[in-house]
Amino acid sequence: MNLTKRRLAHIVFESNDRASKLFDVILLILILGSVIVVVLDSVADLRAEYGRLFYVLELVFTFLFTIEYLLRVWLTSKTRKYVFSFYGMVDLLAILPVYLSFFIANVQLLTVVRALRLLRVIRILKLGRYLAEADFIQRSLKASLAKIQIFLFAVITIVLIMGTLMYLIEGPETGFTSIPRSMYWAIVTLTTVGFGDITPETPVGQFVASLIMLLGYAIIAVPTGIVSAEMAKQKAPEHHASSRTCTHCGKDGLDRDAHFCKNCGYPLD
Repeated sequence: MNLTKRRLAHIVFESNDRASKLFDVILLILILGSVIVVVLDSVADLRAEYGRLFYVLELVFTFLFTIEYLLRVWLTSKTRKYVFSFYGMVDLLAILPVYLSFFIANVQLLTVVRALRLLRVIRILKLGRYLAEADFIQRSLKASLAKIQIFLFAVITIVLIMGTLMYLIEGPETGFTSIPRSMYWAIVTLTTVGFGDITPETPVGQFVASLIMLLGYAIIAVPTGIVSAEMAKQKAPEHHASSRTCTHCGKDGLDRDAHFCKNCGYPLD
């Protein structure tokens, strides 16, 4: 990597000098502005009066974000890893809807996904020390994945049984016209949402509905308990991570005093 390219990579991926911070601040302003334009464009009165302006601004934002995306792809040595990373996918989805809007109407409204790019504020506001806490939560959720999958399978089984039971008890006369529709009612009831668009009318059906409601309160607490137990097992994060980023592979949350990237071994500035 030549000196000019390395300097550009430092500005784009790092945030520990004036030029890098300025780049990130300008980027955040553009992201916020583009999201506001998309939101305002959905208001019929504003679109009728300023639709042309919104369209031009959206094209300008998309052009700038496209240049930035291509710049990131060019500067990183781990192109494939960046393209398929979380931020890489978000950066791509931030520009893709506008190009698709030339063929599919109103799909440009999906550019609100750009709001996810505001997560970069973590680096700008020097909140990199919280990356350790984020990693702690991620590890806890990953450790809970198998248990949560079993829990969801059990919930789906309960919904299937209860939905079928209510279909047999109530029947089409009260709105339970099929097992899938009865399962929809069971999900709404089990999660304590209760839209009220379908309600049991027979005493037996109301009794079963009451049991599902009570069961819903118990079920809601289960995922929280699973994750909380795993968090208690995990090692508490150490508060020494910084917001440094490797310009070679894009790894975030590197130690402040590190001389080499712990992910790829590349020497840090």
